[in-house]
Amino acid sequence: MTSQTTSGPQAAIRRFVAASVARVSPDATLAEVAEKLAAVEVGALVVASTATGVDGMISERDLVRAVGSGKDAATTKAGDVAARELIWCAPTDTVEDVARQMMTAYVRHVLVREGDELIGIVSARDVLGAYL
Repeated sequence: MTSQTTSGPQAAIRRFVAASVARVSPDATLAEVAEKLAAVEVGALVVASTATGVDGMISERDLVRAVGSGKDAATTKAGDVAARELIWCAPTDTVEDVARQMMTAYVRHVLVREGDELIGIVSARDVLGAYL
């Protein structure tokens, strides 16, 4: 279901997509991932070996789980920890549809693609903001 409504749960998710996607190389260490997350003030990074690719995604939660389970942040690579089963939506999907995807998959970030191109990431915070 798509909608042209400008606010609320029936708004198209495109309204909440950030202008850029923060990325990190699969070879980046978890320490470098933490630095980048803090520097760009986001909760997840796309892990990609190319400027436009998507090999996976790593979130604050992934980082905490990895370090908490004993992985060394100075040597463990983002590509070894990144989630590979990613949740995607279209920019025309409604906020409500994306919220349902998040709840069903138990994730906090959904990738937004138009055709074959990644155009952004939507977070649970973005979706929650649409309800206010």
